[in-house]
Amino acid sequence: MHAGQLPITVATVRSLVDEQFPAWRGRRIAPVARTGTVNAIYRIGRGLAARFLLQHENTEAAWQLLRTEVRAAAELRGRTRFATPAPVALGKPGHGYPMPWSVQTWVPGVDAANRDAGSSIGFATDLAEFIAGVRSIDTCGKQFSGHGRGGELKDHDAWMDTCFERSEGLLDVAALRRLWNEMRELPRGADADVMSHGDLIPGNILVSKERRLAGVLDVGGLAPADPALDLVSGWHLLEARPRAVLRECLACDGLVWQRGRAWAFQQAMGLVWYYASSHPALSRVGRRTLHRITAARA
Repeated sequence: MHAGQLPITVATVRSLVDEQFPAWRGRRIAPVARTGTVNAIYRIGRGLAARFLLQHENTEAAWQLLRTEVRAAAELRGRTRFATPAPVALGKPGHGYPMPWSVQTWVPGVDAANRDAGSSIGFATDLAEFIAGVRSIDTCGKQFSGHGRGGELKDHDAWMDTCFERSEGLLDVAALRRLWNEMRELPRGADADVMSHGDLIPGNILVSKERRLAGVLDVGGLAPADPALDLVSGWHLLEARPRAVLRECLACDGLVWQRGRAWAFQQAMGLVWYYASSHPALSRVGRRTLHRITAARA
């Protein structure tokens, strides 16, 4: 999926678990087939999941990242009625795997990439409830960290230029450039940063058989950001009518709603070209989001 991706196998995970957490030696190790792009995930028995970074980072930076994710997961746990993973342990590098790794509780369910709830009004209201619950967590005076999505749209111009260049032959780049030129001018507004999940894409959303929200994964990015950031979910996950319900439930004004659309556009542009060959399903998620965004403008 990524150039220079770290190799991780069942045998490696088995050795790491047996050595560092001997109480789990009798539990079966099994890979999880999901659409994640940052971590490889392996189940440990029925109740736990181990997460391994797919790309090499500075070891100390990786430890800091995992500790931050542990704090974020613990902070979110129980703050909404929807299931989220709880942190359990941190593992050390070893047996050929050079990075620290983490263990959390396993949250069962089918993600929205494999069970589409895009036309469900109930799902949209659940999603709004989750976003509102996350926003209700006190930022304690903290602001956006300055990394990734959630600050100023213009800060992503260089990335978007890369996306447009790499999308030639895949998308109508001229039209999409014009759209970004409008979006990047959207003002940040006076609203204070709020706590945000930060990555509400289909692979991180669990859907019940009744097409309701069953749980939310990848919660380690919980942090203050633009109140519009988690509105990407409306474009990644919902068709027009449920999307309007999401907006109504969250009482979004026009500016915040348009910035949420812009953040979804920024993310979708990268998904299309970056994963065109290595993860076609994720590339199609980006295409669908772009279609929703451009259709809503028409």
